[in-house]
Parts: sequence; structure tokens; C-alpha cells
Amino acid sequence: MRQKHQAPLAMRFFRYAGVGVVGTAAQYCTLVALVASGLTGPVGGSVSGAVAGAVVNYELNRRYTFSTRAPIILTLPKFAATACFGMLINGLVMKWLAVDLGINYLIAQVVATGVVLVATFSINSVWTFRQKGQSGRA
Repeated sequence: MRQKHQAPLAMRFFRYAGVGVVGTAAQYCTLVALVASGLTGPVGGSVSGAVAGAVVNYELNRRYTFSTRAPIILTLPKFAATACFGMLINGLVMKWLAVDLGINYLIAQVVATGVVLVATFSINSVWTFRQKGQSGRA
């Protein structure tokens, strides 16, 4: 019985990651454009890119990943709070890796993206898009 519940969660995670590719592309393009143009450093560029990615990801996750019918008025603030938390994690990981440790900002961003992916999927699954009476199944 336990395996039956793992497959939908795994499928939802892969959908979340797939949707995240679109948002991540927006984030990375923003990051590179801002850093390469000299408008900001790696941390500012990364956080600005995360905002762009969050905007793209909300509607895709609402419709495709979680297929929720919950009103936007309930899910959008939760998604925004989760995205802000993800941006904070992203910024901290970027500062630690790129600034403190001197790792190339693009490599640091890949690591930060992985950390944020797992954290925000977990929060969005159990809080943002969870509907009343919803079991843990997809």
C-alpha cells in the first residue's frame, strides 16, 4: 500500500521539477543578463531572477502540477510566501558559495537551485496547494 502513495508523489515532484525548468530558465537568463551587464553582483542577480521565475511558476504549478481548484486568493499568498522563503534560501546559498567560498556563480546557482527545489516542493505540497480533505495522493 505504501508504494501506491509514493508513485503519485514522485510523479508530482517530476512535474514540479519540469515546470520549474521554465521558471529556472527565466531566473538564469535574468541572472546572467544582470551580472554580465554589470548592473548587479551574483547575489542580487540571482534573487532578481528568482522573482521572475516565481511569477512564471505560479500558474503552471497551480494548473499542471497540483491541479488545484482552490481559489487564487488562497493559494497565491501562500505561493508568494513560499517563493520568498525559497529566494531567501537561494540568496543565502549563493552568498555562501559564490561570495564566501569563491565558487563560480553559475555552479553556485545550480546547487542553490537544487536546494530550493526540494524545499519549495515540500512546502507547496503540504501547504500552498493542499485542498481541504485532500489525502497525500496526487
